[in-house]
Amino acid sequence: MATFVLGSGSAGRRMLLENAGLSFEVLPARVDEAAIRADFLRAHGADELPLLADELAAAKALEVSRRTEKPVLGGDQILVVDGEVFSKPRDMEQARAHLRRLRGRTHHLISALAVAEKGEIVWRHRDAAAMTMRAFSDVFLERYLAEVGERALSSVGCYQVEGPGIQLFERIDGDYFTIVGLPILPFLHWLRGRGLLPA
Repeated sequence: MATFVLGSGSAGRRMLLENAGLSFEVLPARVDEAAIRADFLRAHGADELPLLADELAAAKALEVSRRTEKPVLGGDQILVVDGEVFSKPRDMEQARAHLRRLRGRTHHLISALAVAEKGEIVWRHRDAAAMTMRAFSDVFLERYLAEVGERALSSVGCYQVEGPGIQLFERIDGDYFTIVGLPILPFLHWLRGRGLLPA
């Protein structure tokens, strides 16, 4: 029997939770992420950008919690470089431009989780990883994009570190699960504390 609801349509988050042996339902959140992001960026300065991930995760959890009695896990991840938030690329040309801007620099992936019950947030967690891309050549960039194809459009940084995307990097500082978008160990701790997993 499902112990909680994943309020996300993310195949990656679903896979991580399934691989951990958890029993859950999936109810994707119906929120306007672009509007939430735009409102937040208008109201807050660059120093508060990590809170945007919290805001998005909470909005997803809250929306779904109004449709179920079970605890709802919402999650989000943002990429920040030099005070700018990146969004998923809309096409391969934008993916190419994103990677050119990120190469040779360090960016931060910020992953946030929130659990909501009955329209209230009952738990939050946020973590960040520092990702330093190497100064790869244009030849390598074109070869990489040709290899990964449309998968480059499925993540904000145009890479998956569990695949060929690892070749873009010279240094990574942070938790693997934070990098892939769901810092799962704190969430498992919360489930055990609630008696939803054996301790």
